[in-house]
Amino acid sequence: MANDALLNAKKQQNDEFYTLYEYIQKEVNAYLEYDPDTFRDKVVLCPCDDPEWSNFTKFFAQNFEMLGLKKLISTSYSMESKKAKYEQYHQMTFFETMFPQYDEEKAVLRGKIFTLTRDVNKSGNIDYDDLEWQYLEGTGDFQSDEVKALRDEADIIVTNPPFSLFRDFVAWILEADKNFLIIGQIGMATYKEIFPKIKNNRMWVGVTCNDEDMVFEVPEGANVNPKDREKAARMGYVGNYTRQGNACWFTNLDHGRRHAPLSLMSMADNLRYSKHKDFVTRGFYLHYDNFDAIDVPYIDAIPADFDGIMGVPSTYLDRYNPEQFEILGIGTGDSAKELGIKKNYRGRTDLSYTKDGVQSCPYGRILIRKRAKQ
Repeated sequence: MANDALLNAKKQQNDEFYTLYEYIQKEVNAYLEYDPDTFRDKVVLCPCDDPEWSNFTKFFAQNFEMLGLKKLISTSYSMESKKAKYEQYHQMTFFETMFPQYDEEKAVLRGKIFTLTRDVNKSGNIDYDDLEWQYLEGTGDFQSDEVKALRDEADIIVTNPPFSLFRDFVAWILEADKNFLIIGQIGMATYKEIFPKIKNNRMWVGVTCNDEDMVFEVPEGANVNPKDREKAARMGYVGNYTRQGNACWFTNLDHGRRHAPLSLMSMADNLRYSKHKDFVTRGFYLHYDNFDAIDVPYIDAIPADFDGIMGVPSTYLDRYNPEQFEILGIGTGDSAKELGIKKNYRGRTDLSYTKDGVQSCPYGRILIRKRAKQ
């Protein structure tokens, strides 16, 4: 499930999390290692991006030639729109006032569009200094017709969308059948609007940062949980930073990790050698009392010699190889009903929550089955 920071973001519309440059670089490099031409001759769109502050725009602009991009487009919300959403985070930008096209009235009411296609300053390189910008006609809302037209022009959409609008944003991308690389949290994979797309291989988890905290920069004055600020500081980021647990990338760009099979042991060896003492002590896999499947509480306990259905934690999606396993559903909501799960207990799924020696439900588990060998 999403952590408290995400839940607070939904309640307070505190969606202003700026992704660090090194995270973007690390993730993009993983796709280039798998396919050096991933971005070649592509139009990349970074919506919801606030280009004056965003590292997405900076990264793709600075690496425009290395990636072989055809065009970079980046858009931002108007200041009035941002003020309505994030009243305490309203910021004037010195960047904007430096340019002759600056218009005080437009700056408040309209979003901006940045484009990069050519060597404007005749330096011999196409980079960040060659970005050209103008005001949009509207606020920069990604659901506006104006930004939809930019979406339709793009090949790949890359950004950190507002967490509170994650469902809508994914639908907006897939409506146009575009490639994408975006940040969310692993718990979002279980949303009823998102999970079917993962099950049907229309999207999947990215390569990096999936099993670790991610640090994000936040605007001056943002409401940050002191513990998250302290954790970010311990990770080397002091000041206007916060950390997010279970943050991850979502994408439909192919990558090598997606085709790397899990190294698995037999059921007997898992029960004998597992590093999880509670699992070894119990000495057997629990079976659900309301569905014909076993409960596998740890990814490294998935057995190599079991051909039936298994309930695994949602973090399994980080290691999901569609050639090795098939995702059947999730033990909750509409998916559970489709699978024929008659009782959907909303209880704990840890090892201590049992009923007469069996796991009482697959609630919250991803249900998988080993692919038959071709």
